[in-house]
Amino acid sequence: MAEQSEYKIDETVDITGVVCPVTFVKTKVALEELDEGQILAVHMNDGEPVQNVPRSVKDEGHKILKLIGNEDGTWDLIVRKAGA
Repeated sequence: MAEQSEYKIDETVDITGVVCPVTFVKTKVALEELDEGQILAVHMNDGEPVQNVPRSVKDEGHKILKLIGNEDGTWDLIVRKAGA
């Protein structure tokens, strides 16, 4: 996983083994289980997930804090949950 020490990660979801649109569904479910203001790290593959998941998360009103590229070709998306 990427260096995330600047944020306190409350929950992590790994969607590297799933395909769109399930990637966003898993991310959304993980966000629903968090409280407002908590931070979710989403570990995902390059390609469709990196293009679609951040956009979908933002469309839901959540705050994208950082998108981190890892050496193994995966990505970590750091998201702060918005209020209802």
